[in-house]
Amino acid sequence: MKILVTGGAGFIGSHTCLEMLQEGYEITVVDNLCNSKEEALIRVQAITGKPLTFHKVDLLDRQALEQVFASDSFDAVIHFAGLKAPGESVSIPLRYYQNNITGTINLLEVMAHYGVKSLVFSSSCTVYGEAKTVPIREDFPLGAINPYGRTKLMIEQILADLYTSDNSWDIALLRYFNPVGAHPSGRIGEDPQGIPNNLLPYVAQVAVGRLPELHVFGNDYPTPDGTCIRDYVHVVDLALGHLRALEKLQTHPGLVAYNLGTNRGHSVMEVIAAFEKACGHAIPHRVVERRPGDAAVSYADASKANRELGWRSEKSMDDICADMWRWQKNNPYGYS
Repeated sequence: MKILVTGGAGFIGSHTCLEMLQEGYEITVVDNLCNSKEEALIRVQAITGKPLTFHKVDLLDRQALEQVFASDSFDAVIHFAGLKAPGESVSIPLRYYQNNITGTINLLEVMAHYGVKSLVFSSSCTVYGEAKTVPIREDFPLGAINPYGRTKLMIEQILADLYTSDNSWDIALLRYFNPVGAHPSGRIGEDPQGIPNNLLPYVAQVAVGRLPELHVFGNDYPTPDGTCIRDYVHVVDLALGHLRALEKLQTHPGLVAYNLGTNRGHSVMEVIAAFEKACGHAIPHRVVERRPGDAAVSYADASKANRELGWRSEKSMDDICADMWRWQKNNPYGYS
């Protein structure tokens, strides 16, 4: 099968491309490299010993996207491309709406024109907003609380409307919880621009000496150790979820949604302890005020993905931290 991967040079995209190449897929990547590096794809090809095709293309450039589709024939698309920082989205909402939604509409129109109607969409648990109970199931109410999350939710709604208008489409919405870790080779991993927005990349950069200390946002939550609990899923497990979703689309399921998570959560202090074990030294950290909007506990019910895709997360928090530390230690400044 020939698969077009948008945003394939990014963190999750590059790991998914690696797993796809290893399973024999032919891959073409389009990425504008605004928050990713082509070096990731060079390393993916080196690790697998298999080639892929790369086009530096922005989905907002409709003409360039048309040329990619005209140059080859694709069986399906995996759509990762998009701006992805919730905090940043609050500061520059129009850029997020323009980039994520308009880019997706361009992609869908070009797919339809070329008769490619099989899509795996990179969604997010942010579409659930502040869920009232855990674990979070796919049938929970939807309602994002920041512009980034709203773009994911709007795109899900666009895809639902598209399917209603034309049921020859097959679409899988994959709602990730917290993607973390790195490939066991230590050659590809997460390379955030600037100060990381998420816990584990921040911990890794403190561990390697790039940042002086970790801020723990509150220790008075109603949890066993007072810190927030989240569902952290290894990026390799997550990547394999996309391959299982591609297989599901071949059975023509229509529009389907799946949580990709671990069915459990880890607290901030548990994550710090696991990373200290992986790197062999203490992680300097300091408790500061809570951040507004942080839920005490959030984790997935991923039983639907297990049941319908044959997918479940296999890697533990110790695996996550060991792989992430190997990546960070070998690449203290990422791909730079």
